[in-house]
Amino acid sequence: MDDDGIEKLTVSDDGEAEAALQKKHLSMLERLSKRHQQQPRSDTSGSSLDSTSSFLSRFSDLKASIDSRLAESQSISSDPSQLKTHFNDITASISDLEKLVAENSYLLPSYDVRSSLKTVSDLKRSLDSLSSELIPKKKFSFKSKNATAKRDKDSVVPEPKQTPPPDRDSVKSSFVPRDSPGFRNETGRVLVEEFRGSEVGEFTVSDLDSCEVRIIGCVRALFVHRLKNCRVYVGPVTGSVLIEGVEGCVFALASHQIRIHGARGSDFYLRVRSRPIIEDSNGVRFAPYCLSYQGIEEDLRGAGLDAETGNWANVDDFKWLRAVQSPNWSILPEDERIGIVDISNSENGKEEI
Repeated sequence: MDDDGIEKLTVSDDGEAEAALQKKHLSMLERLSKRHQQQPRSDTSGSSLDSTSSFLSRFSDLKASIDSRLAESQSISSDPSQLKTHFNDITASISDLEKLVAENSYLLPSYDVRSSLKTVSDLKRSLDSLSSELIPKKKFSFKSKNATAKRDKDSVVPEPKQTPPPDRDSVKSSFVPRDSPGFRNETGRVLVEEFRGSEVGEFTVSDLDSCEVRIIGCVRALFVHRLKNCRVYVGPVTGSVLIEGVEGCVFALASHQIRIHGARGSDFYLRVRSRPIIEDSNGVRFAPYCLSYQGIEEDLRGAGLDAETGNWANVDDFKWLRAVQSPNWSILPEDERIGIVDISNSENGKEEI
């Protein structure tokens, strides 16, 4: 039996296989039902919704609006410039829908989180398909052989500059630059921000290389994107943490929900109310929260994160559906952990490492 209480069975014929699958399915439904009943409610996030039903209603309305605008694409396909603006607006709306899921995922049963994320992915695919279909490609035309020969004789035409293909991760990325406060585009710096006595809304950490980030106090939502060889130490996050495109990094995070996409060779020291989610990641390791600063216990209590749930070790890999342990993540051995990190004496600002 695995950590979730789902039995791992080996069957030898079709009848036993069907019975085993039914038993596994019922066990999973029972686990999800219990998790939903025990799921804490949070009233600290101004943008989070009050219940599953209100979330689903809001989600359905936004999805219907996006579907309607996708359906309108054919009628404006004759104007490429207008069509591009139209598609950009839809892209922003899909991003808002994904953000809505992230901000409320710690309130929802796992089934609703998975279903909502699949809907977002389906909308992205529909948009990509329409964009490929309706935005015209450059036309190719044959030219006279004699005219080409004359042109080559009269002048030497340089070969066109080859544009490298876009980075695969950036093409698939759902990250949208935000206007929220944050640290961006830094190399080799210690970046410190303190929010004691007040809770900031969203905070963004993006495009950093070889930096150390220290955030003292509470924030409502944290967005992390494109970090390399960084250390990120963050006080309580009362909502959600979204991490995308990180490599060779160390994170110490306390949050109600944490979702990690596109992480490589990174360590996560977590305290989290729900099970952490990873996608398209490998070589990631997990350990319990290790951050300390003066007053952190009070901040953790205020954020509803003072109790250790043990969920740092219960990771859901959305791209690994087999019953055996995912090879993409592991528990960080105790003799390799960094120990308690105390950032009490940090001062706001930026300094060289």
